[in-house]
Amino acid sequence: MKKTKILFYDMKDYDIEFFTKYGKNYNFEMKFLKVKLSEETAYLSRGFDVVSAFTNDDINKNTIDILAKNNIKLLAMRCAGFNNVSLKDIKNRFQVVRVPAYSPYSIAEYTVAMILAVNRKVHKAYIRTREGNFSINGLMGFDLYNKTVGIIGAGKIAQILIKILKGFGTNIIAYDPYPNYEIAKELGFEFVDLDTIYEKSDIISLNCPLTKDTKYMINRTSINKMKDGVILVNTGRGMLIDSVDLVEGLKDKKIGAAALDVYEEEEEYFFEDKSSQVIQDDILGRLLSFHNVLITSHQAFFTKEAVEAITVTTLENIKDFIENKPLKNIVPQDNN
Repeated sequence: MKKTKILFYDMKDYDIEFFTKYGKNYNFEMKFLKVKLSEETAYLSRGFDVVSAFTNDDINKNTIDILAKNNIKLLAMRCAGFNNVSLKDIKNRFQVVRVPAYSPYSIAEYTVAMILAVNRKVHKAYIRTREGNFSINGLMGFDLYNKTVGIIGAGKIAQILIKILKGFGTNIIAYDPYPNYEIAKELGFEFVDLDTIYEKSDIISLNCPLTKDTKYMINRTSINKMKDGVILVNTGRGMLIDSVDLVEGLKDKKIGAAALDVYEEEEEYFFEDKSSQVIQDDILGRLLSFHNVLITSHQAFFTKEAVEAITVTTLENIKDFIENKPLKNIVPQDNN
């Protein structure tokens, strides 16, 4: 039986390790590329049946046109989000699938880690003691007990996060456009509107997808409604926050600290080693200069269990497509 030829873009060593291990169970011929998928690299897909891409690949109209010209039948995204895919330009020339869920525990647990780290200045203490400085001046945080945490987006990840935060004795309020009041009663939190989240929360965690309604929802207007000294945590999507307004909020000391695992212009930097280069992104450079900002490289998902789930789901998505089975993880396309 002829093997299905799959070209994987934007692969890291750990990706190759997992796909090599699990790919042995499938009738696939796999080629791994470390370059991102873009209109400059899409030509490499010629002769392949399926292309697999990741969260920061540039899948615009020109990229899509090249993939279609090369007779690509399926684009298999190895992530939940697909805002980097111009679906309206595909026009059903090929199908798109994704990995809607892998390990919600990984992101929920990491969110708590970021809250603790930025509140108790763990990242600063680590650097100090490595340099022989054992002073604790400037490292004071606050008890999480009895503080109010506002959760924006109350899906699976947020529900696990809420369970963990309840263990600290926090008060939880949440906003979601489709509130599940049964879950709220079960987990012991309250649904409120966004203004209440901004006004009442000591800590705000963004756990929602990027949509036209949520893009730049954290901006100068919403920041002005927040408590002085609020901690802002984003493990969702970079464009949920207007980074220029975030910088101003930090300078004005309206925002007490920010913990960011995502950034709106991250594709040039995150997942890459730029340690020998000057950061050209002025806003990112400014954020990195704040002592009360913790930035990590989109690693909240990064556990063994999550990468394993991403690998297997991606392979199963491709297998279902090849065998003409219903695609349970298909991404609907906009034909307008």
